[in-house]
Amino acid sequence: MKKNERVLILCTGNSARSQMAEGLLRHMAGDRFAVFSAGTLATYVRPHAIEAMSEIGIDISKQFSKSQDEFLAQSFDYVITVCDNAREQCPIFPGQAERIHWSIDDPAFAGSNGEERLEAFRRARDEIMERLRLWLDGH
Repeated sequence: MKKNERVLILCTGNSARSQMAEGLLRHMAGDRFAVFSAGTLATYVRPHAIEAMSEIGIDISKQFSKSQDEFLAQSFDYVITVCDNAREQCPIFPGQAERIHWSIDDPAFAGSNGEERLEAFRRARDEIMERLRLWLDGH
């Protein structure tokens, strides 16, 4: 593996799953990758995502939501989609990006109250962390 391979992580709103994955990959891999995240549309980073990541010592509060359109002219070594909608809407990026898909349940609308929703964000975070750990083991 060459140093600083470029990774783009996509989900629908770039508000939770891809934001957590961006923070996790940066934390887990250090400077091995240049990591970016985006959504099929830009929204905002959900407070529950920030809180779930803070619980494990990773600060994503300075990250912001971006549209995949901002990256259309850029090439990536890996494009990871973390929801089915993003996989279906994923544009073609220049270069020979390896496409990887993980279907992670959207925690944003889970549960009927704040604590149940936060627990859904924790589950999504932990699933993403495990998938990243396995992926990194192969790289």
